[in-house]
Amino acid sequence: MRIAVCPGSFDPITNGHVDIVRRALSMFDEVVVAVATNATKAPLLDAGQRVALARLAVAGLPGARAELVPGLLAGFVRQVGACAVVKGIRGASDVDAEVPMALMNRHLSGVETVFVAGDQSMAHIASSMVKDVARHGGDIDDLVPAGVAQVVREVLAAERRRTS
Repeated sequence: MRIAVCPGSFDPITNGHVDIVRRALSMFDEVVVAVATNATKAPLLDAGQRVALARLAVAGLPGARAELVPGLLAGFVRQVGACAVVKGIRGASDVDAEVPMALMNRHLSGVETVFVAGDQSMAHIASSMVKDVARHGGDIDDLVPAGVAQVVREVLAAERRRTS
């Protein structure tokens, strides 16, 4: 069985992420959506929320599941028995950010990273932009899987109440 890991912070998971998972499933028997913590980002959603939403987003994709990465991705890749890491690429800036991580992960785990070009119709969808649109009252329902927008709105409303 060929298992791939599709890592990210998924804050929140988007339709672009799900598209990459769907296409990775055409190459691998199983794809594990690996919800990780990025020390350089302050997440809107806590780890439990991000995992729950990722599980909801891939529930209809046979062979896909979502799990929390408890530490380094390299250790998680070994733990699940993955033969590859899959990353979606929207453009040159993604390549510049992802190649050093791919090289470090290969150094630490021996596992190669496969880059999948994102669907051009979703190239504008990034979690950071989704959060920005939502923070300013914009509609994100068509940018994220069903159920995700409502959770983002609830978390932002709670955040506004705390800071008011």
